Amino acid sequence: MDASTYRLAADAILLLHCLFVAFVLLGLAYVYLGAWLGWRGARRRGFRYAHLACVALVVVQAWLGVVCPLTTWEMALRERAGDATYSGAFIAHWLQAVLYYRAPAWVFTLVYSVFGALVLLSFRLLPPRPARDRRLDDAG
Repeated sequence: MDASTYRLAADAILLLHCLFVAFVLLGLAYVYLGAWLGWRGARRRGFRYAHLACVALVVVQAWLGVVCPLTTWEMALRERAGDATYSGAFIAHWLQAVLYYRAPAWVFTLVYSVFGALVLLSFRLLPPRPARDRRLDDAG
C-alpha cells in the first residue's frame, strides 16, 4: 500500500474514534434530555447497555493506563504513511491541540470515572425499558 492509502485508513479510524467519543458524551445527554422530554428511545435497553459498555471500556482503560486501541492503530498507520504521530491518549492529545489544555493522566482518569458514575446513576434514576412491541402499537 502507498502512503495515501495508509493516511486514508488512519483518517477513517480518527473519524470512527470521534464518533465513539460523541456517542459516549452525547449518549448521556440524550438519556437525561430524553427522559425530560419524554423520548422513548432514550430509555431503550439496547441503547442504554451499548452506551454503558462503551463508557465502561473507557473507564477501565483509564484505570489500567491503557491507550485506546483505536489510537494505537491510527498512529501505526500514520507512521507507515510517513506522517507525524503523537504519543499518549486520544482525548488528551486533542484537548491539548484544540484547547491548549494539558493535564496529568490522573485528571482524565478522574473525569472518566465521574462520568462513568453519572452513567451508572442514570440507570438508577432512569432505568432502561425494553423496546415496545410494534405489533401492540399497530393494534392500538
